[in-house]
Amino acid sequence: MRTTRRQFLSALGAAVAYPVLAGRVFGAAPNPTLGLIFPPENYPIPPDAKMLFPAGVDFIGNGVGLPGGMTVQGYEEAVPRILPRAMDLAKQGANVISVFGSSITFYKGAKFHDDLIKQVEKATGRKATTQSNGLLDGLRTANARRVAIATAYTDEVTERLKVFLQEYGFEVTAAKGLGFTRIPEGAATHDILFKLSTEAYANSRKADAMVISCGALKTIDLIVPVEDAIKVPVISSTPHGLWHGVKLLGVPAKVRGFGMVMAK
Repeated sequence: MRTTRRQFLSALGAAVAYPVLAGRVFGAAPNPTLGLIFPPENYPIPPDAKMLFPAGVDFIGNGVGLPGGMTVQGYEEAVPRILPRAMDLAKQGANVISVFGSSITFYKGAKFHDDLIKQVEKATGRKATTQSNGLLDGLRTANARRVAIATAYTDEVTERLKVFLQEYGFEVTAAKGLGFTRIPEGAATHDILFKLSTEAYANSRKADAMVISCGALKTIDLIVPVEDAIKVPVISSTPHGLWHGVKLLGVPAKVRGFGMVMAK
């Protein structure tokens, strides 16, 4: 049976409208995929992902739910849901799985953090990491030893980040948090975060690097302005967590325009 011009154009339009499906029909391999487990239950893939890696990598995600907020009690209640969500992401095609919450992975220290990664790997048969590992990787890439930290957290959770970094061999010389268990609308603007970060660094006795911690903070456009102000590398939860996860996929992850660390 002959294909009419209308049928041909219709098929061509479908291929344009659904390029991923069309690619798979013709045998194209899927992109390496990073699976992200968020603390909130219904959380979108951060726009940072495609800003940093617009092609060659796919991102999928789900969430555990954190009704107790960014508190020790909230984390304790949510942690048992991590492994089931990790297994779901593996079934969906994730090649690497990152538990993509900083505080939910550092709050009980280095041993808990390392054990959690091993548990996810055992349960899924995939490489695993955490958003906190993105901070560690960034600091190591920067050859930092003395660190200033700025966070969204309460003093209790900020102190736990300080202990966590010290357990991995870093000296925290200054720490400042916004005091939130949940971040209210408009309470963590670019200007607020810039002030928080530069003030924390000013108290740090010239630390080697600055860490901005909390995956819910929008920091991708903050990194370069803060670096320009303090003249040392800035490492932040979501951008550097994504960068670290993509490196584990075996994909080139050097990115210019988003700070000193990712440009290396």
